[in-house]
Amino acid sequence: MIGPSPDLDAAGLPAGYPFKPDVELTPRAVKAALDRRDGSLVLIDCRRVEEWDTARIPGAALFPLDQIVARVDEIADLIQRDGGLIAVHCHHGVRSLKAALALRYFGVNAWSVAGGIDLWSIDIDPRIPRY
Repeated sequence: MIGPSPDLDAAGLPAGYPFKPDVELTPRAVKAALDRRDGSLVLIDCRRVEEWDTARIPGAALFPLDQIVARVDEIADLIQRDGGLIAVHCHHGVRSLKAALALRYFGVNAWSVAGGIDLWSIDIDPRIPRY
């Protein structure tokens, strides 16, 4: 992270963002978990292949939204330790919320990344292109 944007609050969210703490994680929380490198969090990207080709977060695994339910067992197997969780991101956070809720229905400890890859690019890694 180069530095927090002046337009973000202390948690790294845009002013007025309707954060849902029961189903969302902030990009900063996801980055901190990934930096621990202990397998407690796996990041998946539920965008389309064309979007993935445009921009991606290093270390994320691609599972397009239309494949989430069919691949739920594969996704659940990504968690390497008890108490681990899946963080799902998309472009702005709408599709990832749908994906996280679908995964939860099947018993996967899944969370949506607030603001998606767009907020990740703003707050965590500005080298990731915005589109």
